[in-house]
Amino acid sequence: MSRHLRLGVNIDHVATIRNARGGEHPDPVRAALAAADAGADGITAHLREDRRHITDDDIQRLMDRLTIPLNLEMAATEEMLEIALRHRPHAACIVPEKREERTTEGGLDAAGQHNHLAPFVARLSEANIRVSLFIEPDPRQIDAAIRLKAPVVEFHTGRYANLEGEAQTTELRRIADAAALAAKNGIEAHAGHGLTFENVVPVAAIPQLAELNIGHFLVGEAIFTGFESSVRRMRTLMDEARG
Repeated sequence: MSRHLRLGVNIDHVATIRNARGGEHPDPVRAALAAADAGADGITAHLREDRRHITDDDIQRLMDRLTIPLNLEMAATEEMLEIALRHRPHAACIVPEKREERTTEGGLDAAGQHNHLAPFVARLSEANIRVSLFIEPDPRQIDAAIRLKAPVVEFHTGRYANLEGEAQTTELRRIADAAALAAKNGIEAHAGHGLTFENVVPVAAIPQLAELNIGHFLVGEAIFTGFESSVRRMRTLMDEARG
């Protein structure tokens, strides 16, 4: 397995700040380019049904200007499928989406939604878009990803991030076991949600994980230290964890 752990920087909440007032600033594309300069290996952007942060124009501009891979987070809807097939980003991560939630609150039920998800995974794959499923670190969900022939899964780390002490250690073990199971079955394992400078190292040290996707914390930290500085520090912590 590669010693290098990729960092995908999610720029959604740069767009959240922009949209709070309207206009063009701060520009999420500028943030994406700054993240690349600071050591990000890829950029993640979630085009939600209600366009609450990232917009269609943002996706077009990212495709035009990025020199590192774009991972498009999307719900399994015909509208989002058409957009993904039109732009053909490097990767598409299928996530659950509820209009009433503030942010993605848990993993996709790939097991329970197999028949609904199958044609989306197939059509994205046929277009040479690398499909990822955002799931809980659960063997049942990994089995569903295997049956759906998804090459990548991303484990939801929100529960880990919100726990403390022994409970957090138990959840970390669950993520590690899920990553090992995915790798054993030929699926690349990623992780993300709620990761910070304080909690990222134990997750980054899991050898079967190939990528972490981190956004909200980095955007918040940028208020105090600058965006490139926050990305560089996260990059350093991840590299040290793999040291």
